[in-house]
Amino acid sequence: HGLHVVGEAMNPDERADMLASVNSAFGEAMLAGELVEQIASGREVSRSIGDAPKAEAARTLEKLNADLSTDHEVPAIIHALDAGYIRPVSGGDIIRSPGIVPTGRNLHGFDPFRLPSAHAVVEGARQADMLLDRFRQDHGAMPKSIALVMWGTDTLKSEGAPIGQALALIGAKPRFDGFGRLAGAELIAPEYLTRPRIDVVITLSGIFRDLLPLQTRLLAEACLMAARADEPAEVNFLRANALAYAAEHDCPLETAALRVFSNASGVYGSNVNLLIDSGAWESEEELAATYTSRKCFAYGVDGKPVRQEEILKHSLARVQTAFQNIESVELGITSVDHYFDTLGGISRAVRDAGGADLPVYVGDQNAGRGKVRTLGEQVALETRTRMLNPKWYEGLLQHGYEGVRQIESHVTNTFGWSATTGQVEPWVYRNLTETFVLDEKMRRRLAELNPKASSKLANRLIEAVERKYWAADEATLRALRDASEELEDRVEGIKVEAAA
Repeated sequence: HGLHVVGEAMNPDERADMLASVNSAFGEAMLAGELVEQIASGREVSRSIGDAPKAEAARTLEKLNADLSTDHEVPAIIHALDAGYIRPVSGGDIIRSPGIVPTGRNLHGFDPFRLPSAHAVVEGARQADMLLDRFRQDHGAMPKSIALVMWGTDTLKSEGAPIGQALALIGAKPRFDGFGRLAGAELIAPEYLTRPRIDVVITLSGIFRDLLPLQTRLLAEACLMAARADEPAEVNFLRANALAYAAEHDCPLETAALRVFSNASGVYGSNVNLLIDSGAWESEEELAATYTSRKCFAYGVDGKPVRQEEILKHSLARVQTAFQNIESVELGITSVDHYFDTLGGISRAVRDAGGADLPVYVGDQNAGRGKVRTLGEQVALETRTRMLNPKWYEGLLQHGYEGVRQIESHVTNTFGWSATTGQVEPWVYRNLTETFVLDEKMRRRLAELNPKASSKLANRLIEAVERKYWAADEATLRALRDASEELEDRVEGIKVEAAA
């Protein structure tokens, strides 16, 4: 439905869609579609439902519908400017936590001493099993080494589920003291494990590093404990790889077991997104080198960053798959460039370090029990449901200039996945070209709203051809270039009719 506008409550159609999405996450308590429609129209149905879980779900949707029908934001802003008290509420994703509505309240995040929660540990273990099952289904064997990407915001929204997932792969769990505060990690005894300990290479966002220093040390401690465990190589892949590195480089096991990486203190991102957006790169190897040089700072049990580019490259060369969770319905992997900057960046770095072509997976945790998809499947899904969906792009175009910029951003982010993973199907670019550039009516509409973003969109599709991410026939390429010239004329203020 386009972008959020402060002070504008959702209209009935938008509320109905939102209630349906929230309802889909209720599992066995999910209501029939006609009941959700009745709630969206303002009717109270909870009192007529005999089943207790379904009645509770109905009450949740009724409250959500009422909250979404009213503007709580502008009054709250004015109250705050008057130095009034703004009630607090925890942040999160509306599908998973509808209680975050109404908006217009003071967001707070988490208790750092109780993350991950008990639920997140269980949920993370389930997600780890889903990833391993999907990999075995696709490749016929268990992965020995996995590259994980963790974001601070997604970790907070899920109470630490990505941390629980990483620990489960290692065969570890968090340790809490007598006051319920996070105190460190402990290994799960081998007799309680049904599979080997996986060697995980964990890349943290700068926000994760800043917000969650206790959890950063927790992950580092779990990796070190696994490396020190006196277990055979066939049941402890992390120890096997750490011992091999220590012997080859004559270094302590504590150094060889470093598996938690991020930026240097005060530095954020890999800059792969900036290179791709500007087009100022010659080869994919340059993207890999940029990622590695920015993300090679290892965080050990002391929580202090140390540049360890050699260990990172050695570990990446053994990685068999890369993975990241999507924890918010508001963002997809083509919505913002941070996804290909991190998950895409590490995928390209793995190949550059000597690893094979890397299968990349995405865990979509937005509804139900979640799904693990390949990157190609996720990009295809988002292309069909967002970029090629008239409901989606018409919603954005209601916002004029900014709406066109958002559409161009999605196209550029899709291109970023091609540059970093090579796993975007050619039909994606072909359909985007036909929808936004070759359709004369749409092209002129975009150009009138935002000529600069429209020109950038067309040129990005041409760049994708030139970098061989898709093959356009001569007629299509000529039409693309003609359209690009027309759009550039608009940017320069040249009237298209006069130019014709």
